[in-house]
Amino acid sequence: MTTSSWTGASGSLTSATRYALIEHRRNRFAMVLIMVFVPAWITLAGFMLPNTPAVFRLRSAELVLRPDGHQLSQVAGALNTTTLIAGFMMFAATFSTGEFDRRLVHAGCPRLHLVLAKMAALVLATVIICSYAALVLHAFWQPDQPVLLAAALMCATATYGVLGVALGAVLRREVEGMFAIVMISMVDVGLQNPAFSGGAGSDAVRFLPSYGAMQAATGAAFSSVRVVGCLALQLAWFVGVSVLALAAFQRHTRPASVHR
Repeated sequence: MTTSSWTGASGSLTSATRYALIEHRRNRFAMVLIMVFVPAWITLAGFMLPNTPAVFRLRSAELVLRPDGHQLSQVAGALNTTTLIAGFMMFAATFSTGEFDRRLVHAGCPRLHLVLAKMAALVLATVIICSYAALVLHAFWQPDQPVLLAAALMCATATYGVLGVALGAVLRREVEGMFAIVMISMVDVGLQNPAFSGGAGSDAVRFLPSYGAMQAATGAAFSSVRVVGCLALQLAWFVGVSVLALAAFQRHTRPASVHR
């Protein structure tokens, strides 16, 4: 591949996006997770967890909600599964294509185009995964604000997607990235679910990565309150993690001689 292959902004961006989508299409395990893991976890939460009311504090509206415990756990489960899958997909794609990305940069492809291509793939994956999860939830019960619920899932999922890019660019072994994504998501979502954790009422949960999405998703599922501010907070997390991912990816795609 020569530098002339990447002349023209639209040509390089289109090619980079095509490569990113091909890499995700090859990840068949992620497809299985989407089709099986998402409905399985939501179903298990609906049938196996108690349906006694759970107290959830909607801080943005200074409101206390008391939804059924299994329904609240289903919302948390949807958030947990979508963020995990997006994190896995973006980490695997970034980790496995490191050398190829460096070759593309050396051939003249702008790093910005590679990043935009990954973001385009992330947006597409996020829409598919979260729409599917929202439909699965709708099969069990009717959320009060289904569109806002899906939007909350998408914001959190996109945040973990760029986190996967950052981890894929920094970590040296695949198992490290997988373990990091699992632990971050489990701690993040688990501590916010009062059905699982007694610390859900603590003010410290405000600093968790998916706090805004959890607040927005729960408010949308069980009330008519417009928790747009929580979505804005989650988007701020997305922007912040994206900046870190961009810096990590820029270092990741430097030539090997620069690394040495």
